[in-house]
Amino acid sequence: MQPATDRKIVLMLRETRLTELIRRFNTLQQAQFYVEHLGADFSDYLAEHEHYHQATVAAETVLRRFGRVQRVDRQYLANFIFGPDDLVVVLGQDGLVANTLKYLDGQQVIGVNPDADRWDGILLPFAVTDLAAIVPEALVGRRPIKTVTMAKATLNTGVTLHAVNDLFIGPQSHASARYALSVAGRRERQSSSGIIVSTGLGSTGWLKSIYAGWAATTAALTQGEGRPALDGSFPWDADHLHFFVREPFPSRITAASLVVGQIAHDDAMTVVSEMPEHGVIFSDGIEADFLEFNSGTKATIGIAERQGQLVA
Repeated sequence: MQPATDRKIVLMLRETRLTELIRRFNTLQQAQFYVEHLGADFSDYLAEHEHYHQATVAAETVLRRFGRVQRVDRQYLANFIFGPDDLVVVLGQDGLVANTLKYLDGQQVIGVNPDADRWDGILLPFAVTDLAAIVPEALVGRRPIKTVTMAKATLNTGVTLHAVNDLFIGPQSHASARYALSVAGRRERQSSSGIIVSTGLGSTGWLKSIYAGWAATTAALTQGEGRPALDGSFPWDADHLHFFVREPFPSRITAASLVVGQIAHDDAMTVVSEMPEHGVIFSDGIEADFLEFNSGTKATIGIAERQGQLVA
């Protein structure tokens, strides 16, 4: 059966926990021994793997009716070249959608939840069984689109890094980060465990957890006076970013007053590193894909020029 169009459909996949264990321990039997030796249920790994495999086969079968399908594993994402007209179908989890959006430039993304009983799927509104109806509409531009604001870090060394959820600026380990922070006309030298810069999409993740801890601490310090708990969330397409300095330490040469706020769409945050080594910037929780951020390096943080396009 010939596909209805010559458009390329990229099917983004991820390794299961079982696949990762087998790569680590060489065989299925050794992986099973390791998990069960620690008292865990190995059957859950098998069930997850089989369910994902079945979802992959089913999704690819449907997609081949509508275009040329190319399967891409997450480990090759950073080096894969997407065509400008590619339709991208991500067979979740949510993190795979965020990882994929970071490398796209206007291509539309369909998020598919392969196992709704296992994954919440905030970015995965569709099931595999929905693809037959969703894909032909998406290929001709008849599906509504959710726009996702992205963040961008640009260094004075010429390199850049995009983020769909958030940027982390700080130390590679648990040491303190030293830097000079400038935003919204204010400047401050700081020592902290790092800065989180969040997009609207990312505000339901790392930023939310920071606010949850902050709210709980505030409630405890005020003896539970009934103040509303702030979660820091804001719309995915917001025209600003939100920053939060983690664990700022005030001293004779460092301050802790410029620790939370917004980065407006027509403004930028600048951070100048004072760390002689082990300073990093990474995005979306992918610590292995980082920019070095050591003494003298200046990072300019703002809204990216491109946006994510999620099919709704």
